[in-house]
Amino acid sequence: MTGETLKTTPLASSHAALGAKTTAFGGYDMPVQYPAGILKEHLWTRAHAGLFDVSHMGPAFLKLSQTSGDPDTDHRAVAALIEPLVCGDIRGLKPGQLRYTLLLNAVGGIVDDLMVGRPAEPERQGELYVVVNAGTKDNDFAIISDAIGSAAGLQRADDGALVAVQGPEAAAVVAELIPGATDLGFMTFASLSFDGETLTVSRSGYTGEDGFEILCPARLAERLWTRLLADPRAAPVGLGARDSLRLEAGLPLYGHDADDTTSPVEAGLAFAISKRRLKALDFPGAARMAGELHGDLTRVRVGLKVLEGAPAREGAPILGPDSGTLGLEDQPIGKVTSGGFSPSLSAPIAMGYVPPALAEPGAELAVQVRGRAQRAQVVELPFVPHRYFRKPKEA
Repeated sequence: MTGETLKTTPLASSHAALGAKTTAFGGYDMPVQYPAGILKEHLWTRAHAGLFDVSHMGPAFLKLSQTSGDPDTDHRAVAALIEPLVCGDIRGLKPGQLRYTLLLNAVGGIVDDLMVGRPAEPERQGELYVVVNAGTKDNDFAIISDAIGSAAGLQRADDGALVAVQGPEAAAVVAELIPGATDLGFMTFASLSFDGETLTVSRSGYTGEDGFEILCPARLAERLWTRLLADPRAAPVGLGARDSLRLEAGLPLYGHDADDTTSPVEAGLAFAISKRRLKALDFPGAARMAGELHGDLTRVRVGLKVLEGAPAREGAPILGPDSGTLGLEDQPIGKVTSGGFSPSLSAPIAMGYVPPALAEPGAELAVQVRGRAQRAQVVELPFVPHRYFRKPKEA
């Protein structure tokens, strides 16, 4: 985008000092890699703890304009404002719980994927913590603001810093600085203290690893980043490795693996559709999704292991079986939406859309790279097992 004036995050000077190579992403000048390089940063995160600046994302707080003082009543009231826009069960959130959900258009296409959380504190009921994607956040916030009207206010928090710590040693790194963080289970969040100031800390992330996302005021950003990096188990990681990590984890990237023409069922995100709400058909595109869940589908997102040749990148055609029994030889049956080399598997992998009849793991397909058909096989997602931390259930 020639002439685009890029925003910077509160950590821009820290990235420059570390020798980061930056690129335009979501309207921001963001670190794509550091001197170690994408491969080493990726493998470090899988083995230790990667430190990511994700301050370009869209954190915000949605608050009722007037509360009743009854925590459950107030939570139900704020949930009722946002539920007509998404397919998730926001009403059913427990205090301190986060939920992955999808913002939908009138026909059930995905406008964005986002996180919605219910604060743990009784005095904050009637409030929701929301995190949307960088490139769509202005539109997302406008949609939400229009829907809530004067019944609630949307307080953006994207003027601060959002720092992710991801990997098997993330908990040990964060525990040194933020007491209480390691008490969190996967997909929960809390207000916690760092150097006498309050941060919003969630146990979540987009790498498939255990980890945390930490929202802090801009004035604290460099201090938090520097203190985290002082731990020898932590290393800075850019967006390049973040992308390869989320690809290995089988996680879709909005604008690539899903867009406003894609339904949650097509995108392999049916788990995010609330059973209560599907039964009530009370969200956009619910009737469409009910039909898709009963087999009325023309495409579905799958994982592909490329068995020969170079990685298949976004946009590469997916070809049908070599046997030609379906009459699909050399004819594109879909396309790759994300693809690259998996450092963990030392093999090319990809995600893309194919007809349901060809979506079963083990199906033999092909991808077209530089005009050449290369053998590929449908595999289960994720490519690399998730290692989220889940607290043992109390007896």
